[in-house]
Amino acid sequence: MPNGINQNATVRAMQKSNVSRYIQLASLFRQRIESGEWDLGTKIPTVKELASQCGVATMTIRQALDILEGEGLIERFRAKGTFVIERPSRELWCEVKTDWSGLLIARDNATIEILSEERNVLLPRYESAIGKPAPGYRHLRRRHSRDGTAFLLADVYVDERLCSAIPEEAYTTVTAMRLVSDIPGQTVKNANQIVTIGSAGLETATELNVSIGDPVANVQRMAVNQDGDVILLANGIYRGDMMRIEVKLR
Repeated sequence: MPNGINQNATVRAMQKSNVSRYIQLASLFRQRIESGEWDLGTKIPTVKELASQCGVATMTIRQALDILEGEGLIERFRAKGTFVIERPSRELWCEVKTDWSGLLIARDNATIEILSEERNVLLPRYESAIGKPAPGYRHLRRRHSRDGTAFLLADVYVDERLCSAIPEEAYTTVTAMRLVSDIPGQTVKNANQIVTIGSAGLETATELNVSIGDPVANVQRMAVNQDGDVILLANGIYRGDMMRIEVKLR
C-alpha cells in the first residue's frame, strides 16, 4: 500500500463496518498472504509501517497480527521482524448446487448433527413471495461437518403435519430438500433458492469455528406443495472459505 489515497481508502472502508478494526485488518493481511503479495518466506512491513499505511494505532496492528500468528500464517522473531510461513488453506470442495437433483444429494463423507429442536413453531420471515405458511413447523438447527470440520449451519423448518411421514433417521442423514421430496401425497410444485453473501456473527463464528466477520454464504431454500403451502424452509450459512457456486449456462 504506497500511501495517501490507499491509506484513506482503507480507513474509509473500515469505517463502513461494525466489525472491529483489528479483525478487518487480519482479514486484509490474510488476503495479502493468500494472493502472494506477502509471499512465503518474506518479511512483512513493521508494525509501525503498517499502522501508518492503514491509519490505525500500533496496538490495533499487533492485535491483527496476533490472529495471523495464532493461525500459523506468520512468525515473529525478536530483532529480525515478522515473516510469512504459511498460506491460508482454501478447500473449495463444498459446492452449493443450483439444480433440483443436486439439492437432493447429500455430500460424501459429511455428517449432520442436530444442535437443537422445537415443535409447532411459526415460520420465520422469509425472502421469497411463493407459498403460504403452514399452521406449525418442526424446527431443527443442524450442523454439517466433514472430517471433523463444520462447513454449514442450517435452520430447517418442516411442516409439522408431514413429520410423521418422515423417518427420524432422515433428519441426520439427508439434505433438507430430500426430507419432503418423497412424501406420499405431497408434490413439490414450486421450489427456489436464494443466495446472499454476508459475514459471520458471533454465533455463526462459534458454531463454524471461523473468525467474526469472515465471509459466509447465506442460502435460503423453500419448497411449496400442490396446495400452495410452504412445507419446507431451510436457512443455511456456509463457510465462505469452503464453498463455491457453479452454474451450468449451456
